[in-house]
Order: sequence, then C-alpha cells, then structure tokens
Amino acid sequence: MAKKRKKLSAFLIAVLILVIILVIIVGGTFLFINSKLGKIQRVDLNEDDLNVSADVAENLSKFRNIAIFGIDSREDTYSKGNRSDCIIIASMNNDTKEVKLVSVYRDTYVQIEGHGLDKITHAYSYGEAPLAIKTLNTNFDLNITEFVTVNFDAVQEIVDDIGGISMDITSEEVSHIPGLTKAGTYNLTGEQALAYARIRHAEGGDYKRAERMRNVLTAVLNKVKTFNISQINQFVDEVLPKIRTNITASDIFSLVPSAMSAKITDSIGWPYETRGITLDRWYGVPVTLESNVTRLHQEVFGESDYVPSDTVKQISQEIIDKTGYSE
Repeated sequence: MAKKRKKLSAFLIAVLILVIILVIIVGGTFLFINSKLGKIQRVDLNEDDLNVSADVAENLSKFRNIAIFGIDSREDTYSKGNRSDCIIIASMNNDTKEVKLVSVYRDTYVQIEGHGLDKITHAYSYGEAPLAIKTLNTNFDLNITEFVTVNFDAVQEIVDDIGGISMDITSEEVSHIPGLTKAGTYNLTGEQALAYARIRHAEGGDYKRAERMRNVLTAVLNKVKTFNISQINQFVDEVLPKIRTNITASDIFSLVPSAMSAKITDSIGWPYETRGITLDRWYGVPVTLESNVTRLHQEVFGESDYVPSDTVKQISQEIIDKTGYSE
C-alpha cells in the first residue's frame, strides 16, 4: 500500500511506543532516541511480493495494519522452520486513532502459496515473515506491509526484565504453570507467563489461548506504565535487540506525537465461526472463509457493504470442497 501517516501499537510495538513517549516527555533528544531504536534488528521486505491488491489498498487506505508474530523458536533465531504460535493483526485507524487487535488462531485452515491448504501457523515456517504476511493479505483481503516478530525466549526474558506481571490464574490453568498449586492472583515470572500464554489443553483450546496472549500484552503495558525513567531506559536497552521488524527507526520516531492519542478499543479472535476437522492432522476450519472475512471487514474496518475479493471467494470454495463445511 502507499505510505500513510505512521503510528504503532500492539503487542511489543505498543510497549516500544509507550517507552519512547515517556522518554521524550522527560526531555529525550532525537539522537538519544535514535540510538535506542538502532538496537532493533531490521529486516527488509519487498512490498511487491506481499500481494496487496490495488482495490484493497484503496479500500483500506485510512487503516494501517501491522502483523505481529510470536514464533516458537527457543533460541535467538527467526528463520525458516519456526512456526508463528501467536499471530496478531494490529489495525490502526489513522483518523480516529483507534487500535483494534485481531488474534488469528494458529490452526486456522487457509491457502498458503506454494503449499496449498494448511494451518496458517506454518506460513512463517515455510517462508518467514514475507510468506506469513502474504498469506494474511491473500486470505483476508488486507494491506499489511509491516511486521514485528519476537520469539518466545524473548517474551520470557521481557517479563523477567520488568519484574514479572500480575495475572489472575484459574483452577483449570494452575496445573499448567510451574510453581503454582492453587488458583489466585500471582506475580508471574517470565517462565510462568510463557507457560500461561501457551496453555492449549484446557477449556476454550486455541481460542482461549489467544486471549491469554492478549492478557500478557495488557499486563506488560500496565507494568511499564509504572516505571521511572531509569527503569524505562534499562528496559529499552534489554528489549529492543529482541525485536525483528521492517519498520525503520526514523518512521517510529516520527510517529511519537500522534501515538500519544492512540487507544486500543477492541481485541477479538478470528475466525468468528469455526469447526474442527482431522485430515492429516487437526485444523480449525473457518465456516466459511468468505463469511468470516466479510464480518472482519464489517467489524474492524466499518465496511458495512463489504464484498470479499474473487480470490477470497475462490479459496473459501476450495476449503468447502475439501472439508464439506459450508455452514
């Protein structure tokens, strides 16, 4: 899509913006902030390869959508072979400053270029961020050209860096978290927060799991808001090297004034309607892809009369033909 006014929020990017704002408020300079942002690991993408159609770019021109990936690597690697266990689309309305977070369930059955119908989590494994972004754009009629990736080691370290996060743990969740024996409110360590976010074999399955990941985001944000400048400075130095993104330091710096008025207004899971099926493995089938994409555009982008692209309709029919799930 054409370059629009920039602003960032969601997952660790939200934390990053908050940190920058707080530092600037107390008199930070461009050189100081730029030196901090230089710690981020930059990855260049060819936007022509991300499958943003001209129609989609025009329809979503006032929205900036950023893909947030949490990959399942337990080492400092972001390469092929790492699945995206967490996929969040951060959708920013440039006019209203509203931010909506859309968690895409990792087992969702979609079309991945070169690999056919498969779990969306595998797109990152097959082709890293470019293929994962292209998969989102192709199946959802989106205009994503930017991304942020962290691995789960980084999430664990970040929570430890800020001294843990407060979380209400239910009786069903407690058995999945090391060191806990009963339900209650706890200050979770990084290891415990990661275990909490990755719970799968509990009521709600992958859908509740996506909600827990959003809970970790909220808790991290709330904790950072209490930091003094010395703590913020240390946090920036420790966190930024763990982030991979194609967003430049100068872009981030230029967004700080408008980001101060940004607000997260909604947090949802996608698909809205889904059914499980076991083929070669278990998949979460959007029922249907076409109707779920329609609802996404209606609720997130306010397109009340939205009609999905021919590509989405075609993929939707392929999923119906493969699974038999038409309603």
